[in-house]
Amino acid sequence: MHNPDHSQDVTAGEVLAPYLHARAADFLRGLRLHGESGSDTAGAEEAARTLRGAARRISGTLHTFRPLLDAAWADQLRTELAWLSGTLALEQACTSRLVRLVDALSRLSNGSGPVPAARGTDSTGLTVGAARAGALLERQLTLARTRAHSASLQALGSARFHAIADAVALLASEVPLGPAGAAPAVEVIDAPAELAERRLLDAVAALPLTRAAHPYNADALELATGETQDAPWHHTRALLRLHRYATEALHTGGEPDSVLYEAARALDRHRDAAEAATAAATAARTPRIAPATAYALGVLHADQRHEVEAARFAFQRAWRRTTAPVP
Repeated sequence: MHNPDHSQDVTAGEVLAPYLHARAADFLRGLRLHGESGSDTAGAEEAARTLRGAARRISGTLHTFRPLLDAAWADQLRTELAWLSGTLALEQACTSRLVRLVDALSRLSNGSGPVPAARGTDSTGLTVGAARAGALLERQLTLARTRAHSASLQALGSARFHAIADAVALLASEVPLGPAGAAPAVEVIDAPAELAERRLLDAVAALPLTRAAHPYNADALELATGETQDAPWHHTRALLRLHRYATEALHTGGEPDSVLYEAARALDRHRDAAEAATAAATAARTPRIAPATAYALGVLHADQRHEVEAARFAFQRAWRRTTAPVP
């Protein structure tokens, strides 16, 4: 899987170092953007996005190529970067979830979408409850977003974050290696990346891809129990991300695999729809809401579970292209 141009005297550390240096530089750029953003909301969002992306890539690379690195250092930094990227992701997730659900409510109350109740005689009842359902979701998700924003600000001002920044600054110039990192790349660099790929292939093989080949196949049972079936898909998403980052690390400067990216985007949509469905179900359990509001939230939940199915269908189509024989 490594770059075929690597000669026998190039070490594994020398292959990994440029990628990790570059991602550390991305992280430091995000840190600088954060410092310069001040009250500029768009600038702060761009800084957080840059920090998250760099943190995920560094963390994923440390995870996959741990056998070649100083294990204690890699484990410590990976844990801290996972905390940071997870904390910074919460605010953006709340924002996008609210936009997704409000847009879906508008679409459903206009009588469009795959959910039968949104197209038939019940659409009048849906229209009545949609406005209150939207207001309820806005209250709940805005509160969650405010809390996430406060948590992000607290994290970025903490001693823990400054320790992470110091560690990444060191990584920009030096990668702490283990004994295997000094070995010739042609002997040791492929095994960790191949293990990441094998784990991904095993996870995909366990998915019900045959069922996912039929779009919008959610029946009443799936709508009721679908959330319990999401975990293997979320796991596959995480493994696909690790595989993509390993490919990036070993092919620095190369073009990203567009089909793998498409498959990853489908699993991102799957995650977003699944979490939106959960938010709708949570809102529907709010005490003392009007029946019309609860009805609208139920239709919204069903709509998002249909979106989950559509994302699974999109993933299996993209994935089959990644495994298609080359003519």
